[in-house]
Amino acid sequence: MPEAYLVDAVRTPVGKRNGGLSKVHPADLGAHVIRALVERTGIDPAAVDDVVFGCVDVIGPQSGDIARTCWLSAGYTDEVPGVTIDRQCGSSQQAVHVAAQAVMSGTADLVVAGGVQNMSQIPIGASMLAGKAYGIENRFVGATGWSARYGTDPLSQFRSAEMIAGKWELSREAMERFAFESHRRAAAAIDLGHFSGEIVPIAGIVADEGVRRDTSLEKLATLKTVEDGGRITPGTSSQISDGAAAILVASEDAVRAHGLTPRARVHHLSVRGADPVWMLTAPIPATRRALDRCGLGIGDIGVVEINEAFASVVMAWARELEPDPAIVNPNGGAIARGHPLGATGARLMTTLLGEMERRKARYGLQTMCEGGSQAPVTILERL
Repeated sequence: MPEAYLVDAVRTPVGKRNGGLSKVHPADLGAHVIRALVERTGIDPAAVDDVVFGCVDVIGPQSGDIARTCWLSAGYTDEVPGVTIDRQCGSSQQAVHVAAQAVMSGTADLVVAGGVQNMSQIPIGASMLAGKAYGIENRFVGATGWSARYGTDPLSQFRSAEMIAGKWELSREAMERFAFESHRRAAAAIDLGHFSGEIVPIAGIVADEGVRRDTSLEKLATLKTVEDGGRITPGTSSQISDGAAAILVASEDAVRAHGLTPRARVHHLSVRGADPVWMLTAPIPATRRALDRCGLGIGDIGVVEINEAFASVVMAWARELEPDPAIVNPNGGAIARGHPLGATGARLMTTLLGEMERRKARYGLQTMCEGGSQAPVTILERL
């Protein structure tokens, strides 16, 4: 089977809610990283076969196939198409999978993959709430098959995060220590310049805005829980954010023809599902299955990026997989750096590439929880 190579990856800083990127149109956020990727790699834009971008809540400025709009807003040729992927929080990781699968099938040679999200402009869940204008209170109303199988109680990621904390006996205090460490690692990474090679500043913003250098365990302990009597607080949850990221995926023929130097090879890609009521546990079975299919163990992985949707999600995954804690989100995660839904998967992969190179790690693994209890897994091999 033909190989798929990651040539380069770039991202905007992650902007906090109503922060420095909040007024930037999503198409301009996406166009910004696409232009930077084309300029850094030196490819002819006309040689690109497709643009695959992730985005969630595709209404308003994010509607109408935002992948296509981003490419055209970047000023490039009309002939290159674009397609927008919605696999919830893992949308742009799935975009990389779709790009790699196109290359590995031999039907494409150069694909720009990535994602974009402006949550300040279009709040999380906006597409579901849009149904109320047509008299639809809940997306599952009238879905007899779903109701017969899973009941009529509304699903909530916060409820699922609480369920995970309970099942794995994760105390509020332990999750706050995890969150504090995420901020500490992110601040240290910024100070060490770990993101300087991956960030393309925009709108005067040069660094991830959500990192709280002044937080403390004492401050985290003062936050009100999301649910009465619960353990999850805003401080142990991912931040609402804005941003974009883009990755160039290329075939071996394209690498030769365009004189490219790949940074990594796609070693494995897969997606797995789990119980949608639990919603956020799928990274556990998905990671186990991916490692088993590759004949690898968690000890063979040099760096892990797993999205910090909630502290309980990552902590439960780590309890089950037992990785070295030092290799998991070594530069902090979404609790500190933010989670611009449709862009996070590509943002994680951009950071994963850089950290693999710093550590000279052969393999890096990325996974994340998604709505509907799904989880993609990508294993990269550094070149």
